[in-house]
Amino acid sequence: MKHHPLKTSLFLSLVIGISVFLFAFHYQGDEKDKVRRDYLNDILDYTVFMTHYSPAETDNEFSKKAYDLYLESLDYRKQFLLKSDEEKLAKYRNKIDDAIRDSDFTFFDLSLKLIQEGTERAGGLYEKILDNGFDYDKEETFQTDPEKISFAASMSELKDRWRKQLKYEVLNRILTMEEEQKKKAEKSDTVVIKDFKTLEKEARKKIKKRYHDYFHRLGRLEHDDFLSKYFNSILQVYDPHTSYFPPKDKKDFDISMSGKLEGIGATLTQKNIYIEVTKIIPGSPAYKQGELEVKDKILKVAQKGKKTVDVVDMRLDEAIQYIRGKKGTKVTLTVQKTDGTIKDITITRDVINLEYTYAKSAVIYDPISERKIGIINLPSFYVDFKDTKARNCYSDVRAELDKLKAENVDALIFDLRSNGGGSLAHVVKIAGLFIDYGPIVQVKDKMGNIKLKKDVNYGVYFDKPMVVLINETSASASEIFAAAMQDYHRALVVGGRSSFGKGTVQTFYPLDRLLPGKPEGIKDLGSLKVTIQKFYRINGGSTQLKGVTSDIHLPNYFDYVEVGEKDLKYPLPWDKIESAYHSYWKPRYNKKTVIEKSLARVAKDTGYLKIQKIGAIVEKRKDSTLIDLQIASFRAWDKRLKKESEEMETVGKDTLGLDIRIPKVYAAEIQSDTTKMKTAKDWILKLKKDIDINEADHICRDMILGKK
Repeated sequence: MKHHPLKTSLFLSLVIGISVFLFAFHYQGDEKDKVRRDYLNDILDYTVFMTHYSPAETDNEFSKKAYDLYLESLDYRKQFLLKSDEEKLAKYRNKIDDAIRDSDFTFFDLSLKLIQEGTERAGGLYEKILDNGFDYDKEETFQTDPEKISFAASMSELKDRWRKQLKYEVLNRILTMEEEQKKKAEKSDTVVIKDFKTLEKEARKKIKKRYHDYFHRLGRLEHDDFLSKYFNSILQVYDPHTSYFPPKDKKDFDISMSGKLEGIGATLTQKNIYIEVTKIIPGSPAYKQGELEVKDKILKVAQKGKKTVDVVDMRLDEAIQYIRGKKGTKVTLTVQKTDGTIKDITITRDVINLEYTYAKSAVIYDPISERKIGIINLPSFYVDFKDTKARNCYSDVRAELDKLKAENVDALIFDLRSNGGGSLAHVVKIAGLFIDYGPIVQVKDKMGNIKLKKDVNYGVYFDKPMVVLINETSASASEIFAAAMQDYHRALVVGGRSSFGKGTVQTFYPLDRLLPGKPEGIKDLGSLKVTIQKFYRINGGSTQLKGVTSDIHLPNYFDYVEVGEKDLKYPLPWDKIESAYHSYWKPRYNKKTVIEKSLARVAKDTGYLKIQKIGAIVEKRKDSTLIDLQIASFRAWDKRLKKESEEMETVGKDTLGLDIRIPKVYAAEIQSDTTKMKTAKDWILKLKKDIDINEADHICRDMILGKK
């Protein structure tokens, strides 16, 4: 597919600020959804074409990839569409590139029609199947891996597939209920033991309720929900991190990046027609007000100067928009309590800092050697791009270092496990705290231009030995930091075999700003997140696909599952550029000796040996996806699984003899704040059971003692 020169020219005019109507649209009048999707189609297509680091050629091969991604997102478990439906859609498999060019939504409209029919068809099956019950002595199997099955060739085959799935879920529920009543009976002799027949009937009732809620949620999906699936299936052929964000999704992304939101501080879920409270965030306005409780059903939302809104049978994402609001404003929730009473609760909204997303520190004490090892945990490289005065990861990490320096720690464990990344600018600044001066990362754009991101401040803020903890889900900015510390010989990288392998940079384009000629009445277009650059280590190698390889590998469950950029569809390739000149840190320990000592400890450690044993079971379990539904066989399979799971759960349950405390200055600061004190204590207890922290502590002590 070739891009039209006229459209490209118009796009360029739009980007530099000339307010024009960019694209002709096919629909007039009240068909605003269709007008909006035409605009979205064109502006997404040309924005990604003009800005993507390595735009794919939109040809038939591109079309096939987009088609497969969309079909998978539409009906991954093959529960709704029939083989005949797939065949109707497959006629368009090579034509999505043409549909993009022509703003032709024939394929999309057909997919919507077929999935709606399929959903209605399946919705008429589950109740009858569950009401009829099951033959539990019948020899039959259920395939739990959707990739190993095809779409049902007939209605009878689809019905049988649903029957087996529901039977599988009912069996699981029965065995869970049996286990629950067994545990209750061990604690009390007054518990009434229900027989299999009674439990089976209750299990079918519970599964029916679950599916009733599930189909109710499906019925609330809108045109835009499917449109997002369609556009993202196209965009993610370019690479896994280029995607379309509807306005509400972009707002949620901003919250995750900043670690804060404005609202009442309650986690909500949708249960059939009701919005139900599932958690009250400690320290939040709802927590301090004290009347809103878990299990409360929210019926109405009222705020000053606005009409009261009934949120019963409203989509969760819509209801949240009414409940959230600016700091200092009041919202009144009409709720139904668990005893059936109705109550109005007025809460003053405030900024809610999600403390678990922020940097925090602790100290490991050794009373014998009197050595102290600092820990900094950084869940993400967070920043609020809209508020320069808000908390950010660089300022917080520096503050945590100050606390640890006040404790006079002898070494540092910098914990980046499961840190998915964040701000590129802030990771450069944080890395600069640990080196004297120089490049941290190289960034290359689509034109081949390479820029060095440097630490420009001379001097080392923290100069003690250092371990950087990573795992296979440490990604992006985490990998920049770990790679820089490794390339400077500043720290030992410890943990998973390698980090995630995301070596690309994305930016957001607010689509409404790119389209000033949008017709009145058309809803917000949302944002496009697009990959615009790749980053490279200062040694010249990309972290893309390969990630950062640990100096010391600690066995973990990620060793046995597919996780990482390399396991995603259509990632950008690994490559290499010239290295950037940089000096090397001169470690005051023998790296080889420290590594050898650690590997020897790990090889004998009962916790790591158990992880490897369980990991082998997990790996084997991945291929065992065909489940026997005959009751005796199912019980035996479930018993084996439970035994394996119980063994799994023993890892990380016991404290490891570490004396870990929060820094004294912080303990004094939060002494009167019970919420922060409890959060800190919970985290410390978790650290005391963490075998990776335990081994990192040993490594740090070897670094200290092994001075050259």
